[in-house]
Amino acid sequence: MDGKIRNALMNYRPLFTSHPEIGFRLHDATLYNSLFRADDEMLVNTHVYGIGAYLAPVLHLRRLPGGGLFDTYANSIEQTWEARAR
Repeated sequence: MDGKIRNALMNYRPLFTSHPEIGFRLHDATLYNSLFRADDEMLVNTHVYGIGAYLAPVLHLRRLPGGGLFDTYANSIEQTWEARAR
């Protein structure tokens, strides 16, 4: 996993060094999805036992009035960051 994180940081470095409005945060919590969010849209890469993340399903979510799935994932990652900031 360390190698994958280093590789991701290297590949994304041009984005977060040349665009200060792009945020990039790390944590050490065990999660069951990878979340990629931009404003009111989110990609959720589900983790499936025995399958590499690149082969696992990806959900494309949009925040919609009356819909709760987007907010459920958004709140989960916010709670993760808050817990790690303490």
